[in-house]
Amino acid sequence: MALGHEKLDVYRLAIRYVAWVYENAGHLNGVHRSAREQWLRASQSIPLNIAEGNGKTAGADRRRYFEIARGSALECAAIQDVLVVGRGLQEEESRERKLELDRIVAMLSRLGGRGYCVGEEAEPYGHDENDPDPDSDPDGNRP
Repeated sequence: MALGHEKLDVYRLAIRYVAWVYENAGHLNGVHRSAREQWLRASQSIPLNIAEGNGKTAGADRRRYFEIARGSALECAAIQDVLVVGRGLQEEESRERKLELDRIVAMLSRLGGRGYCVGEEAEPYGHDENDPDPDSDPDGNRP
C-alpha cells in the first residue's frame, strides 16, 4: 500500500534526484566537503517536505511545505553551480540534472497553488483632478 505522497510524480522525481546526489557526493571531499554536506541536506529536504506537506489538510500549511521543498530544489541548482565552478561536478551532467530540478520546481509551484505570483493591482491612468497642469513641476514651471 502506497502512502499518499508516494503517488506524487514530483515525489518520485525528487527521490530519483536524491539517489543521483548520493552517487555523486561520495567522491566530494576536501575543499568540496561543505558543498557536499549542504547538497545532501538540500536534496533530502525536497522529498521530505513534499511528504510532510502532502499530509497537511490546511491549504496554508501544505503551501508552506511545498514552498520549502521548492526552495531546496533551487538551492540544489545553486550548489551544482558552485560544484561546477570548483570542478567537483561536470557541467554537462549538472545541466542535465538542472532540467530535472526545473521540472520539480514547476510541479511544486503548481502543487503550492496560489502564492507564487508576484504582482500588484494596476492603478488607472488618467487625469488627476487635483493637478491643473500635469506637465509642470509643483512650482508651476514647465520642464
